[in-house]
Amino acid sequence: MSDGVFRVGAVADIHYGRESRGHLRSLFEEAARRVDLLLLAGDLTDYGLPEEIDLLIDDLAAAANLPIVAVLGNHDYESGREQELTERLRHAGVHLLDGEAFETEDVGVVGVKGFGGGFGRGTLEPWGEAGVKRYVQEAADESMKLERGLARLQAPRRIALLHYAPIRETVIGEPEEIFPFLGSGRLEEPLNRFEVSAVFHGHAHRGALEGRTSGGVPVYNVALPLLKHLDPEGLPFRVLELAKSVEA
Repeated sequence: MSDGVFRVGAVADIHYGRESRGHLRSLFEEAARRVDLLLLAGDLTDYGLPEEIDLLIDDLAAAANLPIVAVLGNHDYESGREQELTERLRHAGVHLLDGEAFETEDVGVVGVKGFGGGFGRGTLEPWGEAGVKRYVQEAADESMKLERGLARLQAPRRIALLHYAPIRETVIGEPEEIFPFLGSGRLEEPLNRFEVSAVFHGHAHRGALEGRTSGGVPVYNVALPLLKHLDPEGLPFRVLELAKSVEA
């Protein structure tokens, strides 16, 4: 697009199953007309099966003119075949990220799945049983992947693509008892330190549309069920407009 604006479209939790052929093809067709970059924030499949991802790949062909960047979500790990999903997506031209970065024009995207563990005073700490320490270490490892990816970015506009939420605000609306399983505040610190322009995540189907980190970074929950619930007649993906830099 040539109007001096770079448009990013994002959606999460599309949950392609065995019967999903054509399910979101019209959405991807519309994305191809409206945005410059399409982000998929995890839970691409129901059970993490190759036949499910193949149906999604077929529908993504409707947006073949766009760069498409994705991360996996917890559902995509369900069958233990996440490596097969990754290989198929990458073979189809999707930039599947797990700590890596993707750059186009003056916009860079770092993607990680993230993990649970809670937020603020409710953050789980690595104390006690070995199982608790392993759980906390998983969240810490995802945060470190995010930090390393952001540190490598050269683009002036930095976008973080996650599946789990990095802040409490965007999971409000879900039962409070499950907040610790919807995201981790450990993901927030790198977002503030590297002055990220925007964060997209999913996972919280009944959460809130947006919030901000403690450093003021905008965070957008783009879970498809949430977008459909709040605007049943609208286009179920989020579009963010970024002014292009003079150099781009």
